Amino acid sequence: MSDAEQRWKHHGVRVIAGDALDSNTPQTPGMFRQAAINHARVGAQKIWAGTVSIEPDAKTGVHHHGALESVIYVVSGRARMRWGDRLEFVAEAGPGDFIYVPPYVPHQEINADPANPLQCVLVRSDNEAVVVNITDVEPVEQPEAVYWVDPIHKHPHD
Repeated sequence: MSDAEQRWKHHGVRVIAGDALDSNTPQTPGMFRQAAINHARVGAQKIWAGTVSIEPDAKTGVHHHGALESVIYVVSGRARMRWGDRLEFVAEAGPGDFIYVPPYVPHQEINADPANPLQCVLVRSDNEAVVVNITDVEPVEQPEAVYWVDPIHKHPHD
């Protein structure tokens, strides 16, 4: 096999089986994240992709992700997003729907179902997790039932 063939064989397209996702990611009660595509697994330089399962009624505090763009694909459950300077806008998404979160948009992520988990595929435009907590905006929906807290989403009172 030529050098070029060797290069493409080992550094070309990668398929990550759904049952081979990496749970060696930040984990906390109420949320289970698994990486499929990141720098450590496949050498990705500008993207992170994986799955996330969010417990019923979990809510984040108000935050944004800096310059990162995020895409969320809802596999099952009901997602509610609030956004804006005072979280004055709201939209919900269900199975098969995509959510796009532009850079620097203040938002709150919510599992809108008090009884069932929310299953999503998450894609971000960088490998680094960026979260900027916004403390001067009161969440419209208080994260009181289950705090969605992990190394990326901090407790709203921290």
